[in-house]
Amino acid sequence: MQQLSRPARRALLVLHVAVSVSWLGLTLGLLALSITGWTTRSPEMAAAAYRAMKVFGDWLVLPLAFGALITGLVLSLGTPWGLARHRWVYVKFWLTLVTVLLSVFALRPGIDRLAAEAAAGTPVPDIGLVIAPAVASATYFFLTAISVLKPWGPTRRGRRLREELREDRTAEARARRLPGNGRAGAGVS
Repeated sequence: MQQLSRPARRALLVLHVAVSVSWLGLTLGLLALSITGWTTRSPEMAAAAYRAMKVFGDWLVLPLAFGALITGLVLSLGTPWGLARHRWVYVKFWLTLVTVLLSVFALRPGIDRLAAEAAAGTPVPDIGLVIAPAVASATYFFLTAISVLKPWGPTRRGRRLREELREDRTAEARARRLPGNGRAGAGVS
């Protein structure tokens, strides 16, 4: 993929951070609602919590999850960070992909089931819907930390590409210094 221009990269980076932080905030909200539904002794309060979770699940979970995945992927492929050049980027991509899939195939169906039970007046608290947003929130905090700290060095591929780039630059610098290359010694007879 072609490298993004600086303005495009910066705009996409802002969008990626905004979407990713929103995804983290959403999971914290889902966690608060699920804890409320799990711990309350009031069936009405549990039903309200589960219906609120459904609103968030229907309107926000997938757009934010896919937004974080897609903007991160475009950023990694359109910048020198690359997708498989640095371990932290690679780990972040795979964890994001796994959490997107879990959102689609586990979180949303669980929320839909509890919301349907709440609508029928028989909400049965589910510890799985406390654990899922708790794990998701911890994962997004971890992803945020490695994005800021960039703790691990390049992958084997990243080291190889870096070395090839260094060799190319060294060869170009040597070629510029050699006499007769059209630049050095020009005008001297």
